[in-house]
Amino acid sequence: MFGLVFDVAIIGGGINGTAIARDAAGRGLSVFLCDQGDLAGGASSATSKLVHGGLRYLQDLRFGALREALIERQRLMAAAPHLVRPFRVILPHHERQWPRWALRLGLFAADHLAGSTLPASGRIDLNRDAGDSVLMPHFQVAFAYSDCLADDTRLVMLNAIDARTRGASIHTRVRCVVAERDGERWRLSLESTETGEPFTVIAGILVNATGGFAGEVLDHVIHTERRVPVRLTKHSHIVVRRVHDGGAYALPNADGRIVYALPYERDFVLIGAASGRYDGDPAGARLEPREVAYLIDVAGQYLEEPPDPADVVWGFAGVSAFPEDHSSTMGESAIVVDAPTHLAPLVSVFGGTLTTHRRIGERVVDQIGRFRPVGAAWTAATALPGGNLPVDGVGGLGRALRGAYPFIGEDHAARLAAAYGTRAHAILSGKRQAADLGVRFGGDLTEAEVDFLKAEEWAATADDVLWRRSKLGLTFSKGEAARLDRWLAADPTVRPAAVEA
Repeated sequence: MFGLVFDVAIIGGGINGTAIARDAAGRGLSVFLCDQGDLAGGASSATSKLVHGGLRYLQDLRFGALREALIERQRLMAAAPHLVRPFRVILPHHERQWPRWALRLGLFAADHLAGSTLPASGRIDLNRDAGDSVLMPHFQVAFAYSDCLADDTRLVMLNAIDARTRGASIHTRVRCVVAERDGERWRLSLESTETGEPFTVIAGILVNATGGFAGEVLDHVIHTERRVPVRLTKHSHIVVRRVHDGGAYALPNADGRIVYALPYERDFVLIGAASGRYDGDPAGARLEPREVAYLIDVAGQYLEEPPDPADVVWGFAGVSAFPEDHSSTMGESAIVVDAPTHLAPLVSVFGGTLTTHRRIGERVVDQIGRFRPVGAAWTAATALPGGNLPVDGVGGLGRALRGAYPFIGEDHAARLAAAYGTRAHAILSGKRQAADLGVRFGGDLTEAEVDFLKAEEWAATADDVLWRRSKLGLTFSKGEAARLDRWLAADPTVRPAAVEA
């Protein structure tokens, strides 16, 4: 299909791209977004899962960045309380890292900036207050502070769903082969990565939100004379079976990094990140044995019974890109505008965090407002789909689902509530008995849920369902995953739809 015209075309369906699409569509712009793979198929599914107040900002006394992170954390808690959940972090102390006075001062500043939204930080006497501590006995003192964990990939889905609801055209498995300026418009030559079908989209403004691929896309896909040399950083994490009490720990290392050991998907612990410069193809980034060794070594400096490499059940790595001349003091995102006179503008987005993705989307659309009228910013006080709940309402929603649909188990109801919020009712509506949920693929994943994910969340493969719309892949056997893949492949309704105006 040729000649579709949009105000804005976005390449990249990660957290930044979908946040930009949501914000732009809600401000009255017509929006096209494509990704050559699945939504959240890159670094957006490989984060630490932290929506945090920015402990690392305290190290550099970056109080402006700290304040913004705290504000965005609060906004995300209100927008998606089923996905963004508070927890307490234990930070063991020893003098070779930070003096106690510095920690007290920094955490006090964070508490002050955060207001009273979460419990205040405090000092812990590990000999007296910690009960059966999992830390090595020589740690006498720790500090506890509040933060939030989030489901990163589901946040991407919700931004995309809300963008679509507001009129955006969202397309997975569609590759931009070339984008070139045609005067004051961009002409995008695209193709389906599954069928090879070509088509063309015209847009007034192009946004490059391809994450770790941003530099590569600028060099090989987008025709522009402005080059932006980039540097790549890889962030790697491991998931192990639960080896401690299920608490959350921030573990400072001698290299200045903080490794987190966080409760994950009930029976597991997420440990990360190992970060460093990366010079390879972003598509080829993988967890390496040396990174596993690094993360286990840091955990071993603190935990009395640290994990072993044999305990690792999953690992992942994501790559971020920044302009080469961007310094760490300039923030964790960069927006570069290329707008030659009388030619269509290009906006490239680099970096970003899960915590500040909403604000990045808002900033990019503000930049678009330099070139065409846009409505007022609106996302700061608007819930994401399924998020019309009290901040502490997900438990009550789970109980309500169990009461309305008594044929589902308590754990099943709790998982649906935590994943979908109030949208969970759409999966169960009209069902009167367990058989009405259809095929059970493994665990509590049913045909009714998979149908919902196909129809509402662009799911087309087992990986889409098991690793991005959920993390059920941690408990599925290879046989169960293969069965789900075969079932999806045999269903013609999961093929990508043609682009519609």
